[in-house]
Amino acid sequence: QVQLVESGGGLVQAGGSLRLSCAASGRTFSMYAMGWFRQAPGKEREFVAAITWSGGSIIYADSAKGRFTISRDNTKNSLYLQMNSLKPEDTAVYYCAAGRSNRVTARSAYDYWGQGTQVTVSS
Repeated sequence: QVQLVESGGGLVQAGGSLRLSCAASGRTFSMYAMGWFRQAPGKEREFVAAITWSGGSIIYADSAKGRFTISRDNTKNSLYLQMNSLKPEDTAVYYCAAGRSNRVTARSAYDYWGQGTQVTVSS
């Protein structure tokens, strides 16, 4: 069992930065692939970035490439998402998720989800 709690969201102007954190409970955090997803009002929840259990493999959605950086610290049971050059279209609730599937871009691959943190980017 893994419980996830996101933090770090907020209101930022376009071009600004935010760093999201996801704190995980449970001793098996290091065994899980971790992902970030986001959901804007009226839209489907979409993949943003994912990282394997070791951190050896990382994948980004096209919308995140070059602007977002996912990382994890297994010693602290923590996942991070550094978001730079934010745009109004990045406005959404951001969720972290944990799973053991290799299909890390799919929502169905994840077994555990956090409650989400709101990110709002003003123009």
